[in-house]
Amino acid sequence: MTNPTFGFTREDPWRIFRIMAEFVDSFEILSQVGPAVTIFGSARSARKDPYYTQATELGRALARHNFAVITGGGPGIMEAANKGAAEAKGKSVGLNIELPLEQKPNRYANVPIHFHYFFSRKVCFAKYSLAFVFMPGGFGTLDEFFEIATLVQTRRVPRFPLILFGREYWTGLLRWLRSTTVKRGFIAAEDLDLVTVTDEVQEAIDLIVDYQRRISPPESHAPALA
Repeated sequence: MTNPTFGFTREDPWRIFRIMAEFVDSFEILSQVGPAVTIFGSARSARKDPYYTQATELGRALARHNFAVITGGGPGIMEAANKGAAEAKGKSVGLNIELPLEQKPNRYANVPIHFHYFFSRKVCFAKYSLAFVFMPGGFGTLDEFFEIATLVQTRRVPRFPLILFGREYWTGLLRWLRSTTVKRGFIAAEDLDLVTVTDEVQEAIDLIVDYQRRISPPESHAPALA
């Protein structure tokens, strides 16, 4: 008779070393990139999508302001943001994850890091960014938005700029949050003040540059997830 717990006791302690290796390797690389901004968005956005163009412009503008641009390293919006940063000769970081379907590394990430585990990748997004831009996206983008918003709302990380890019796309979600979660008392009305909605690349840049100026020098701001 086989013991169903045997695989667990044999494999999981060794899995810890793989997890540790992902953290050590990624921390070592990301600690050297300097001030960084993470851009989230759909892997399925086509290159003709207007948001692809705006993500490219945003990545380019951030690089010109000496910010590293961090994305999930895949296609779509991630590719666009990495492309803009790379074209501006900036640091274009891609935190790619092994997935069975759509996630393939894009060619514009000049600082590629590969992950097997979602949770170690998520820590790196939060730990090494001083602002977050959420372009239109699906479950992955929504997951990252609510996770980062929760960390800010609970004061586990500083009040970084949280920018929802694309007013038409995000308005329905914000309306639902106000009419349902705020109305029922599950969140406070002022919690929605943690986010800024914009359609303009320059407005996003201004918010991020202003935040960096207020916390500068960069070494002085409270590290996320310390």
